[in-house]
Amino acid sequence: MFEAVEELIAEHADLEKKLADPSVHADQANARKLNKRYAELTPIVATYRSWKQTGDDVETAREFAADDPDFIAEVKELEKQREELTEKLRLLLVPRDPSDDKDVILEIKAGAGGDESALFAGDLLRMYLRYAERVGWKTEIIDATESELGGYKDVQVAVKARGQIEPGQGVWARLKYEGGVHRVQRVPATESQGRIHTSAAGVLVTPEAEEVDVEINPNDLRIDVYRSSGPGGQSVNTTDSAVRITHIPTGVVASCQNEKSQLQNKEQALRILRSRLLAMAQEEAEREAADARRSQVRTVDRSEKIRTYNFPENRISDHRVGFKAYNLDQVLDGDLDAVIQACVDADSAAKLAAA
Repeated sequence: MFEAVEELIAEHADLEKKLADPSVHADQANARKLNKRYAELTPIVATYRSWKQTGDDVETAREFAADDPDFIAEVKELEKQREELTEKLRLLLVPRDPSDDKDVILEIKAGAGGDESALFAGDLLRMYLRYAERVGWKTEIIDATESELGGYKDVQVAVKARGQIEPGQGVWARLKYEGGVHRVQRVPATESQGRIHTSAAGVLVTPEAEEVDVEINPNDLRIDVYRSSGPGGQSVNTTDSAVRITHIPTGVVASCQNEKSQLQNKEQALRILRSRLLAMAQEEAEREAADARRSQVRTVDRSEKIRTYNFPENRISDHRVGFKAYNLDQVLDGDLDAVIQACVDADSAAKLAAA
């Protein structure tokens, strides 16, 4: 069992040798790449060594138990540790998404349902902001278009981790399962007859690209400036500060109007554009490799839902993994861990089965 780990141990030792060489750090990009791989392999190597040692300890304890019954309890305890380490190592060997430790840009769009959908988009935004607060992530609203009733027609948020990231706990590792159509069933504030309405909002999650991830030729960009619309400060609606950037080769468009200056809006729009191009490049590469990517529904159609938020029953249902709970009020207040973990577990089980 776990014969393939021997190759990873050899790779880990080779990386340790390379990272000890000062000349390697002259190329910062390469050094970061090596450090990242070393950090990925370290828990696998440590767990494998513990697993092997525990196996040896079990055999020794069994030999002693054959002559002395007092060792039987120790054998059982060591066997339990061995089983736990076996499962832990199996999970560590599940193929990892290379973007798991990246930050993300999360976009919420109102869809079917008019004003009620925009209000629901606002509820989803608050849910993600509260969840980020609970786990210690930093959030920044990059751009937003508010609706007349106080919700959002469209809002984009940067979500960033703080400090050292534990394996599997990165922002993308957790939030990538949120992409898709979210359906709500409730009595809208605008409904005078008390009837339950169904509406939907779309969520798109992309890993935020660093400048080294995506190279953008300035000659491939068309930059348009225009006057901002909607509420804002004195200068927002009186100057051409809003920026729209079109990546001509792909047709990808990103815009921003929330900042006061044209330069700030341009920088924010470039962040969004970079992330969208990275997501597009990753999807294309994975299609070519025939590696099925968990797709995110980009059309906000109520029939293409991934999750339903039922207010009358205080119920949340994730239709991809069969998860169901009756604590919708807590989930909307940011208690998303159980919902996300159900998706993580299902994804890991599928990858283990494929492996």
